[in-house]
Amino acid sequence: MKKFNEVKKRNFKKLQFYVPVVARVHGGSHPEFHDVQNILNEIKVKIKDDNSDKPDLENEFKRLREITDNYTIPEDVCETYEAVYNMLEELDKAYE
Repeated sequence: MKKFNEVKKRNFKKLQFYVPVVARVHGGSHPEFHDVQNILNEIKVKIKDDNSDKPDLENEFKRLREITDNYTIPEDVCETYEAVYNMLEELDKAYE
């Protein structure tokens, strides 16, 4: 769990900044990104509210993998969109 906490610390502030911007810019052509945004918000709440060393995020990461086709980056998106998927994938792998 130490690795997850390190990755979370490194990526979470960026994700909270990038995700709303990406949703606004790409949400029309990639409506699935709004689901990604909602799941990230769920993760944020669970991390904040869970006092244990390992919050239960299995379901959220499973849903992210399904929605994003295992974090496959669409061809018509910007570098920020790509960065979001890469950070989410890194969080997911660190959680395992």
